[in-house]
Amino acid sequence: MTLRRTFLLLGLSLCLQLAAFAQQPDRYTFTLDLTKVQNDRVMVTMLAPAIKQQEIVYNMPKIVPGTYSISDFGKFINEFKAYDKSGNQLKTEKLDNNRWKINNATALHKVTYWVDDTFDTPKKEDIIFEPAGTNIEENKNFLLNTFGFIGYFDNMKQVPYELNITKPAGFYGSTPLQAVSTTATSDKFQLDNYMDLADNPLMYNVPDTTVLRLGKTEVLVSVYSPSGKVTSGPVAANVQDILEAQRSYLGGTLPVDKYAFLIYVPEKVGKSGSYGALEHSYSSVYFLPEMPEAQFSSTVRDVAAHEFFHIVTPLSIHSEEIGNFDYIEPKMSKHLWLYEGVTEYFASHVQVYEKLISVEEYMDKVREYIFTARNYYNDTLPFTEMSARVLEEHENQYPNVYQKGALIGLVLDVRLRELSEGQYGLRNLMLDLAKTYGKDKPFQDEELFDKITELTFPEIREFFARYVEGPEPLPLQETFAKVGVTYDPDGTQTVNSYGGFVPGLDQETGRIIVAETGEMDAFGKKIGFKPGDQLLAMNGKEITPETIRDLIGYELQNAAPGSKIEFTVARPNKAGKLKKKKLKGKVTAVNSSVMHRLEPSAAPTAEQLELLRAWLNL
Repeated sequence: MTLRRTFLLLGLSLCLQLAAFAQQPDRYTFTLDLTKVQNDRVMVTMLAPAIKQQEIVYNMPKIVPGTYSISDFGKFINEFKAYDKSGNQLKTEKLDNNRWKINNATALHKVTYWVDDTFDTPKKEDIIFEPAGTNIEENKNFLLNTFGFIGYFDNMKQVPYELNITKPAGFYGSTPLQAVSTTATSDKFQLDNYMDLADNPLMYNVPDTTVLRLGKTEVLVSVYSPSGKVTSGPVAANVQDILEAQRSYLGGTLPVDKYAFLIYVPEKVGKSGSYGALEHSYSSVYFLPEMPEAQFSSTVRDVAAHEFFHIVTPLSIHSEEIGNFDYIEPKMSKHLWLYEGVTEYFASHVQVYEKLISVEEYMDKVREYIFTARNYYNDTLPFTEMSARVLEEHENQYPNVYQKGALIGLVLDVRLRELSEGQYGLRNLMLDLAKTYGKDKPFQDEELFDKITELTFPEIREFFARYVEGPEPLPLQETFAKVGVTYDPDGTQTVNSYGGFVPGLDQETGRIIVAETGEMDAFGKKIGFKPGDQLLAMNGKEITPETIRDLIGYELQNAAPGSKIEFTVARPNKAGKLKKKKLKGKVTAVNSSVMHRLEPSAAPTAEQLELLRAWLNL
């Protein structure tokens, strides 16, 4: 009898434990309350999924896809606490910048912590490139790159997430996500796993949005401009033709149903000193300071063209390293030439292919790629090696993915078209790779080149072996010759001089300065530039880092030699105080060496013209 009673008690105890366990949710449930900001911080509350072990580690990302640099989002977490169902606090231990260990984890019910934003971090070493960061401006704007607020438990990235946002009255959450429920004060979203959560940013503020229709795809353009000078309507109108061109370029159909441009437009450059965007599979986040209208429009188009093409890669084509990204100790893929390089190539090539820019304008862009790649980066470093070790010894080579990476795309495109007599190019290859793999089927890093060869031509394997896996510089002269373009690494041209001094940037004022005058030309000496001069204006037009290119590269170059020109500078006197001074002279033409000149061949052959037409859709 006693034995039977013991079994009954054990059975009852087990049933109660199983019942309690069954009540534990099978998902993370996160709540961010944007209505209760304290000290520029937002409270994050998480109801935990069932934990089956005595200790569990909670992780915030050290690095996130698309950034290729260390962010340490755990640095922005404060007052991390864990509780059981009775509200008793569980013991926690911070292991490093990004990880917290929770003891007695089988009893875990809730986790809470406060999050600081990255935009206004006071520590220089904590500054994060703004499009990958977070912003908390009470009753104004909340930029929620979700990986900056939400983490995951060890070995539990695949558990579903529920995200609840409590929002201020009148605020709208711009995002590629579809809410499962929404009210005037709250939004609820459900996601399959952490990768999906981290891939979907949100921006909350009083809405300024415009929706574009591209075939069956809905594109949301959302703008937050504190000054109100930039609004979504003109931005959407500005990018619509480039997006339509991309749809045509990709065969008329886009691989996404909804896409979002989340654009934050501050009045000046942020703490990182940079501006640009971060791509996601179904959206992109922009940090673009106010600048002259023409320059802002051009910048938005160029950046949007690049980011939007990421709907092809890595959304539809990515390696296992990207598909199951390790946010703490990532293993980098060898194929940045594909993710960023081909994307950048498409972003510029689509514009000439779809008749948005002239061939001459496109060649200017290609020349910039060549000049930057060969003058600022290691041209003999195998690109696969650079990619695989980009977080380590090759970190300073990363920007070359947007230069040489684009050139790899160009040379590969021309080679494919040459081998197929103009019928098959890099676009066709990307579409075939998307069919072969797709969003849910990553490729293995080691197999990609062989798979591309299988889909195309045997000669393509040699191309990768020599120019991507190997140290050989790209065969640019040979490639351009095939399409009737002469490539001259060293040439000369007549230009209007800006003075020939070495420019610099004053970090305090943000002004361009005359840094060195040792090799200043005759025009610079005659007009009287001196080291330390801050450039304020040219012919009455303000000189800033945003306007300098148009003023020197366009207006000055289109001025008639001998015409009057005036620079306004701020020059420090003996006491170090800045005094305005006007420097007057006449526009002076000089012979200047031009590296990496590209010009149409004088007498192209019929074969060259045929391949050129296939390549640029002429």
